Amino acid sequence: MTRPHDVDADGTDETGGRAAMTTADDCPDAIRRALAAHTTLTLAYTDDEGPQACAVLYATADGPAPSLVLVTAESTRHGRAFARAADAGSGARVAFTAQRDGQEWSALTGVQGRGRCHRLAGADRAAGWRTYLERFPFVAADDRLTAALERTALWEVRPEWLRLIDNGRGFGHKEEWHAP
Repeated sequence: MTRPHDVDADGTDETGGRAAMTTADDCPDAIRRALAAHTTLTLAYTDDEGPQACAVLYATADGPAPSLVLVTAESTRHGRAFARAADAGSGARVAFTAQRDGQEWSALTGVQGRGRCHRLAGADRAAGWRTYLERFPFVAADDRLTAALERTALWEVRPEWLRLIDNGRGFGHKEEWHAP
């Protein structure tokens, strides 16, 4: 089993808590549910100006591994960074978190992740757009918003590592998934 760099060989993380590890075909249902329970990512990336973070709405696409679909214009700083990486063929390296605001620390739950962000085109874009509209039906209900977003780049974050934090199941409870 492959372990991410921040989990020691004995299965503990930097806080000393145990982290359950799984690989690609068995992304835990708890992680999938946590991703589906939220709608906003804080998405971190780097470009020529250095590190930056942005908030984006996302929809979860099912598959062997979960992926996250988002809309952002290539005229934004993060859109330019994603486009440069996509044009180079590698996908932008990103890190992200998803959690609800205003949680009590004893019940804090959310997801941390790392992966690559790719521009969707053709049939993949059509499937991603359907996923996005299912998650955010208000977009389809507004003709001006739909028209604007249809002209905007659609992106998919393909996670390589995910960590669920769920203090409601015990302080420091973690479950992790790592793509092979």
